[in-house]
Amino acid sequence: MRRLRARRYDLLIHLTEHARGLTLVRLLRPRWSVTRERTSRARVWRRQFTHFYRQPSHALRHTVEANLDALRRIGIQPDSADKRLVLVPDTQAQVRVAALLAQHRLAPRSFIHVHPGSRWLFKCWPAARTAALLDRIVDDGLAVVVTGADDEHERGLVAAILAAIKPATRTRTVDLSEQLTLTELAAVTGQARAFVGVDSAPMHIAAAMGTPTVALFGPSGEMQWGPWGVPARVIASDAHSCRPCGLDGCGGGKVSDCLMTLPVDRVYEGLRALLAETGRETA
Repeated sequence: MRRLRARRYDLLIHLTEHARGLTLVRLLRPRWSVTRERTSRARVWRRQFTHFYRQPSHALRHTVEANLDALRRIGIQPDSADKRLVLVPDTQAQVRVAALLAQHRLAPRSFIHVHPGSRWLFKCWPAARTAALLDRIVDDGLAVVVTGADDEHERGLVAAILAAIKPATRTRTVDLSEQLTLTELAAVTGQARAFVGVDSAPMHIAAAMGTPTVALFGPSGEMQWGPWGVPARVIASDAHSCRPCGLDGCGGGKVSDCLMTLPVDRVYEGLRALLAETGRETA
């Protein structure tokens, strides 16, 4: 903290609900500090922060736009170019990923990157349906790269998917789960023809890399959390009027019906439409 204080920050922007923003403002004493207007412990926050931005109570907006309100409050009006997400993997990550892809004889844009997992399993599509999607992708002549985190639940999901795919699919599927850092994951998705995944950090990484993205949404809201600034298809159930509910599965039961019943055809057709739209149907 002493090193942070020595930098003598002029501006601190706090975007979360966490009280750590209060601690940072007290310790760093920036000239200006901005956070969202709030009712809980309002006096405490008002004593510490210099500016508060308001959020409309009736409108659904993407989280990027909502966060940019902090800048608008202090007179900075971002234009379209300012709103782009940009992610550049370091050279070491790019070199390692290039070697991995070469090892598996995968050229750039010859594969679809599929990241089926999330740390929240109630956001995930069933393994059998993901496997059926992989079968159809490979039947179209494309390879698949599957990634996943070093996590017990994601490990089980990836294993179930790979166990369910057809033998012919297995020969064109590369499993890089548990092998990549976040920057290496970004380098992989940057080389992919398209990305397919659920509402998760890897989906946002794909968008930041400019990779066309198919995102499956269940209980979370695509209006707030959908792929930002990239050609995309959001696939969500239109048969569940309860979504997005924001719950950890139906009734808090850790299983989301709106994802369990999402048809393979809809996801596959969304991917094919996205590839056609972006001119990536062929290498």
